[in-house]
Amino acid sequence: MCLELERYKNKQSPKNKMETIAAIQWAKEIEIYQKAALVSHILKPIFTSCFGITDEKILIIGDQGYAKKRIAPVMALAYYLAARELRLNAKLLLQEPKERGQEADQEVKDSLKSLQEKNVVFVNVSNKLGGLEEIGKSFRKFCTKKKHRFISAMSLGGLPTESVSEVIDAIDIDYKPLQSNLKKLKEVLDKGKEVHVTSKAGTNLYYGIEGMKALMADGDYKQEGTGGNFPAGETYIPCKGSSNVHGKVVIDGSSRNRKGTLIIEKPITLTIEEGSITKIEGGKEAKALKETLEWAAKKAKHPSTVYRIGELGFGMNHKARIIGSTLVDEKTAGTAHIAIGSNYWMGGSIYAIIHLDQIFKDIKVEVDGKPVQI
Repeated sequence: MCLELERYKNKQSPKNKMETIAAIQWAKEIEIYQKAALVSHILKPIFTSCFGITDEKILIIGDQGYAKKRIAPVMALAYYLAARELRLNAKLLLQEPKERGQEADQEVKDSLKSLQEKNVVFVNVSNKLGGLEEIGKSFRKFCTKKKHRFISAMSLGGLPTESVSEVIDAIDIDYKPLQSNLKKLKEVLDKGKEVHVTSKAGTNLYYGIEGMKALMADGDYKQEGTGGNFPAGETYIPCKGSSNVHGKVVIDGSSRNRKGTLIIEKPITLTIEEGSITKIEGGKEAKALKETLEWAAKKAKHPSTVYRIGELGFGMNHKARIIGSTLVDEKTAGTAHIAIGSNYWMGGSIYAIIHLDQIFKDIKVEVDGKPVQI
């Protein structure tokens, strides 16, 4: 428990209850409790229609956020209040915000470790969850191994607290038609050999996918060991080898770098040859991306991997908007995104210390020469 929350502990309560009470009292003092209470009812359907929760335990992990940037604790608290209204067994933990390389708070690690198999974990954090030490390097792998269903919503700390309404809007959707559209696109990609993407801004990308399988962030996490991030709404696929990705991508939506996500003012133009970025052109956004890749290359055992294109994805959530958070931006209908760096966890072969999504708008898509509606 962070020092800011420590003084709220009720020493007469059981430990699990104590941690939740402390978080709630802190939220009330800094005046975010009411924000969470106002939107909690919108999240109630998630527990039933998306997760099918009945009597499972629900561990909800958030963090304090930053001054005027408290979306992570608001969302975590809103999920907890929704669970309580549904009379579900939920526990809330708020830790200090974590940057790359920092460990999660001990209470978070202990709570994850002690959670029995086949339960539910919701994570909403400002940047990273933090290292889990003996639990494992990957939160997703941990959940899969323990057969937990999960939400993994990272990097919420770049948005002002008021933007929580835009995050909620993108969650408050009809999931059945969304899931149907995402599945249709997945089926096309799974059978395809090459995707050709163009855009009004000048994108002209060829992306090889033969033999690869697409994945969906569709919000349907009723099966053991499944999960993803919320808002839902993308189908994405790793590339088939480096030689099968080439062309030009003009980033005019938003760009993720190591310091956060920038809404684009002056588009970034990426030249891609044999799967790797060979040129970055543009303004301050291009400079920030270039500096991030240079930083990553200096830290990496294999510097070339940080310039590789590992993912191509398509947003199909009609209530999502580009707001400066990759979590939401990449779900926006009518957009595509490429990810620079790692893709091994989605079935690819690239291991890198970064995974940076770059979103672009007004796209046209062909798979093996046939137009595809996005």
